[in-house]
Amino acid sequence: MRKIFFVVPLWLMVVCSALSPAMHAEESQVVVSATGRVSIKPDMAKFGVVAKSDAKTADKAAAEAAEKYRAVQNALRTAGITLEDAPTESYNVAPRWEWEPAQGKSVLKGYTARHTIMVRVRKLENIGRAIDAVVQVGADEVQSISFSSSHYDALRQEALALAVENARKDAGIMAKAAGGRVGQLIEVSVSQPLFRDHPQIEAMAMRAVPSPVPTEIAPADQDVVVTINSKWRFIPSGSR
Repeated sequence: MRKIFFVVPLWLMVVCSALSPAMHAEESQVVVSATGRVSIKPDMAKFGVVAKSDAKTADKAAAEAAEKYRAVQNALRTAGITLEDAPTESYNVAPRWEWEPAQGKSVLKGYTARHTIMVRVRKLENIGRAIDAVVQVGADEVQSISFSSSHYDALRQEALALAVENARKDAGIMAKAAGGRVGQLIEVSVSQPLFRDHPQIEAMAMRAVPSPVPTEIAPADQDVVVTINSKWRFIPSGSR
């Protein structure tokens, strides 16, 4: 019994000795989230154009909407917009129901055909001309005006580099305040950008009404914002 009594503590000492390096293997870290922001001036735009028609029958509504669609596309050609930059976004023909209080039910009043075109303007100075062109030929709505930049990818990379640099500075300040210094980068990941594929500003839909005064659109500068999450090695004072 005495022999077993001395062997057990020795075995426990060996196990603790083996676990000790593992318990201290994980180094202290500084975890930082940081943002990079770059100002951007839009040079392109997109907007929707709606050509629609209400009629008693579906085929008549579709025919009238098709006539408006052709007029809109021809107007866009004169404004310098190619067919590739004016594709169909949606098209539908649907019954139009209205509530009749006297009958106590919805009554079929006819059909509505609706054709929506998404127009891309690659030169921002031409957007007013393009809008006026479609309005003058009878487009029913101009909607969802948004702006973007052809240099977005390069500016996003610049914002990404700024985010990493800002994270490094913040990590250094935090490490110094904690009595040490920041070491090498251990891990970094990027969050989704503030904007989707390109920065956009949405404008509310407006009824397309011909006007003798040329339309002017003046978008404000925008920001490309990138956020990263990072981990840095923390080196205590006195350590190499």
